Amino acid sequence: MNVSDAVLSRSSIRAFTDIKVANSIIEEILIKSSRSPSGGNLQPWKIYIINNSTMDKFLEFQKQWTEPETSAYDIYPQKLKEPYRTSRFELGEEMYSLLGIGREDKNARIAQVMKNFEFFGAPCSFFCFVDRQMGPPQWSDLGMFLQTFMLLAKEVGLDTCAQEAWSMKQESVSQFVNAGDEDILFCGMSIGYKDPEAIVNSLASQRRPIDTWATFI
Repeated sequence: MNVSDAVLSRSSIRAFTDIKVANSIIEEILIKSSRSPSGGNLQPWKIYIINNSTMDKFLEFQKQWTEPETSAYDIYPQKLKEPYRTSRFELGEEMYSLLGIGREDKNARIAQVMKNFEFFGAPCSFFCFVDRQMGPPQWSDLGMFLQTFMLLAKEVGLDTCAQEAWSMKQESVSQFVNAGDEDILFCGMSIGYKDPEAIVNSLASQRRPIDTWATFI
């Protein structure tokens, strides 16, 4: 698979099969991903892998957690302006339409959102943390690392879903993986093989035309 094929075929998968993924495969992809660009070579990513029996333990741990949680950060600006607001709204409406969930069915919409916290059934995942000292330049390093991982995953036939929703579970995730107090949870990553029968996996997010965001001077 060439890079273009990996880029164009990658999508956020929201329903996985239960086929296991070997730790050795994840380790190999992570090592390659560490070659991602990093300003000053800081390599700010801190990765905790949840796989095999650890996944069962983690999901049970989440079910038992009763303490209040504080979001690590605002996933979206509180007053999202155009065209970003419309892009987000349209994606959500398209997904719920595929699933046959009407706008008035709040319970079903919430249930779909909550599948984030089961990794959409994926057998493998990881959490990406970063030191609180780091700023926007280092957070951009995280994005490049994650994209590299997702493309390399496609190369070996794996599917993924990057999940900033996990930032709402800062305390419970930090305790389970024993992250340091100096670290903040950026996101989770679901990893596995997509369920080809799940209609939600046919969702293809649209992109705005190049002339709306690129200017040749």
